[in-house]
Amino acid sequence: MTELRVNNLIDEADELLDNKFHVGGYCLFMNTDDLQDILSKIRAILPEEIKTAEMILKRRDDIYMEAQSRADRIISEAQNTAANILSESELIRAVREKAAKIQEQVKESCDEMKSKAAEEADTLRRNTYKEAMEIKDGAKAYAERLLNEVERDIDNAHRQVRQCLEYVAQQKQQDIAKEAHRNYSNKPMVEQQK
Repeated sequence: MTELRVNNLIDEADELLDNKFHVGGYCLFMNTDDLQDILSKIRAILPEEIKTAEMILKRRDDIYMEAQSRADRIISEAQNTAANILSESELIRAVREKAAKIQEQVKESCDEMKSKAAEEADTLRRNTYKEAMEIKDGAKAYAERLLNEVERDIDNAHRQVRQCLEYVAQQKQQDIAKEAHRNYSNKPMVEQQK
């Protein structure tokens, strides 16, 4: 297309030369064969130059397209990387939030277990103290009962010992009385009359 335009222009220049060249009202004459020769050379060289220029332009367009494609790819990769980083950072943030929630739940559970353990220990201490007091009171009551029984048994034993002592004393007096009576009964009569 460019080559066609250049050839058209050269053709127009050819026509002008054929019709003479005018400058500022003056008509110039020139050797048309030389001009024809130069124009022929231009026609011969110009298509190659145009082809080279077109190739350069095409190569430039190809390079531009390749650069654009590469830039698009880099941008896409950067966006994907940014999305991945953002996704990873959001994942990390979500994991951190989840870890913080779990840590808070564990802390609350530990505090709750600690509180329950303290309450249970306090209840156990109170119950143990109450049981100990009940056992102590029961032991006191048992000891008092036992001592009362021992005292009663001792009183009974003391009474029985006294009764035995009285019985022994009575038996002794009876024996003395019997002995005296026997001694008196066994003396001769004379002695008795005296």
